[in-house]
Parts: sequence; structure tokens; C-alpha cells
Amino acid sequence: MKNQLLTILLLSLSASSVHGAVAAWGQCGGVTYSGDTTCVSGYACIKVNDYYFQCQPGTATVSASTASTTTTAVTPTTATTTASGTAPTGTGQLIRGVSTPIYHLYLQSLGGVPVMAAEATAERFIISGSIQDTTSGLYLNVDGSATTSYKAISFGATATTTGWGLEGDTIITTNASVFGRQLNFLACETSTSGAYKLYLQTGSDTPSGETCTSQTLHLPCLC
Repeated sequence: MKNQLLTILLLSLSASSVHGAVAAWGQCGGVTYSGDTTCVSGYACIKVNDYYFQCQPGTATVSASTASTTTTAVTPTTATTTASGTAPTGTGQLIRGVSTPIYHLYLQSLGGVPVMAAEATAERFIISGSIQDTTSGLYLNVDGSATTSYKAISFGATATTTGWGLEGDTIITTNASVFGRQLNFLACETSTSGAYKLYLQTGSDTPSGETCTSQTLHLPCLC
């Protein structure tokens, strides 16, 4: 009888621990967050910013309800040097579109140009003032010299744009940047089917002769 009671108790504890687990890539913490903070097996609650923690592959020790969380991410990859720059350590984040025609398309390099394209070729990025491609080591920069409201976005060996940030899961330029707080982009068709180049949009101008839509960019879906 004692053995039966012990078995029932262990099964009950196991079930309760799984029941409250946050799914892969789901939100698991942050300032004002009040939901579950334990990730499913194989995932860790990693700080993205003070307001947003996410279940990512790996293991971690976290206190996800506060901004002063200590995290231990998955073992970073070894930094390597390429012809275009030094790849950073860390897993990085996917950056995706949420509206047609770039719904579920992901930020990546196409011939050295930042585009939104298929998930199969998606790249990951470290977002910390700058946005750095973990594959090439290049930085996502905005052309601050443009006189139009739309500003071309390109990759560069150095970070000339250091005002990138996150608002929840939304990619923005912060108030501290030369562009002020901006969250709108233009996604414009390219000669490659299914690939869209990007502009930061700070007003209402549009590129002449190009087919573009207004978009916002986000971290992976929390649904």
C-alpha cells in the first residue's frame, strides 16, 4: 500500500510540473508578466529584454518575473572569422514578418542584401543596440543620409546603427537613435521570387517604381 501511494504521489507531481510548462519559443517572464515561467523539457527561459523572456533551446537558471534575472544560455558556438567579419557567439534570434506578403518570412542575407525570405534559409541575429548576423558577423545598418522618409537597410562590417531595440517582441529603433522611435518598415519586391528587401519607414514616402507594403518585424510567434 505504501509503495502504491508513493507511486501515485510521484505521478501526480510529474503531471503537475508538465502541465504548467511554457511551450518552445513562448514567453516565460519579464516585467509585468504573470504567467508560467517553467519551459518544456530541453528549453530554457532566456532574457531578451527586461519585459520579455523566451523559452529557447538549452538550460538556464532564471528568476523570470524580474528585470534582474541571471540566465545561463546554451553553450555558445565558437566564434569564426569569415571574409566579411567575425561571427559572434550565442544562438541569436529569428526575426520574422507577421503580415502578407512577408507573413512567416524571415530576415536573412541574399547576396549580401538583407531580405525577408523563406524560413528554410533564415538566419539568427543578436539584438543589443546593434543587430548582428550570427552567420556572417555583419551588422544591420540604416542609411541615415537619405533625405526621403524611407531609409535603405544594408549589412556592414561595423555597426553604424546602434539604436535598435525591442518593444515586447517588436523590432524598433529607440528614442536614443538618430531616427527616434520607429517600428515601421517597407518590404519591397525584388527580382528573386519570395524575397523582399527592407527600408526603415519614418514617414509616408515610397520608393518610385517599387512595389512595397508597410510592415513590422518581430521575434518568433508566441502563439
